[in-house]
Amino acid sequence: MAAAQGHFSDHSDGIRGTGDEADSTAGTPVPPAFRRAVDALRTARLRSEMEVEPTRPPQRLAPYAYAVEAAVVDGEEDLADGRLVLLHDPAGHEAWKGTFRLVTLVRAELEPEMAADPLLPEVCWSWLTGALEARGLAYGEASGTVTMAGSHYFGGLAERRPATQIEIRASWTPREGLGGVPDTAAHLAAWSDLLCQIAGLPPAPADPPGATGPAGATGPAGTVSGAGVVSLPQRRGPQGA
Repeated sequence: MAAAQGHFSDHSDGIRGTGDEADSTAGTPVPPAFRRAVDALRTARLRSEMEVEPTRPPQRLAPYAYAVEAAVVDGEEDLADGRLVLLHDPAGHEAWKGTFRLVTLVRAELEPEMAADPLLPEVCWSWLTGALEARGLAYGEASGTVTMAGSHYFGGLAERRPATQIEIRASWTPREGLGGVPDTAAHLAAWSDLLCQIAGLPPAPADPPGATGPAGATGPAGTVSGAGVVSLPQRRGPQGA
């Protein structure tokens, strides 16, 4: 398992005010609830096939934003990739019905037999909601799209087999816990479950009693604490995101 971690400070290394708020909040402290939510992301225990790193968040979606990008890797091949963005508006947001929002993009190339399933979009959406529910996470106002795109090759590329890519774009409001902070580590872990599932990996072993994360991942972030526990690797960003 890989512990999601990174070095960052106020309005740098990924935590930032966005859009017009970037100027108005420059030099002021990041809201404590947002700081704790971002810090918690670094404690998530993720499968060793996952490569995760902070990335620049989108502009103007919320006063504060933080983002990570990830890939499920098998040797030199990326099986799936995606981006998860944590948004925060201390004043609350009517559409979110909360002060935090998670926004994601997940993509993977499908095997031909999977791509032919007419129920695949519904199944993929259920993977997202099922990943959240499997970890006991409360959430609301979920919305999104599941898109399939096919490519057929001709001429000099005719030897390539047809390819189909699935793309999930979604957002949801995580329930806020103590101090108004959602369990972002658990939401990141659930999101990684989705990414691994769409990549076609088998389920991870069940957590042993008393574990703080997936099997073998009970040590401090970024340390080896059991079979398959590794420090956070780096990767290139998902193309076109």
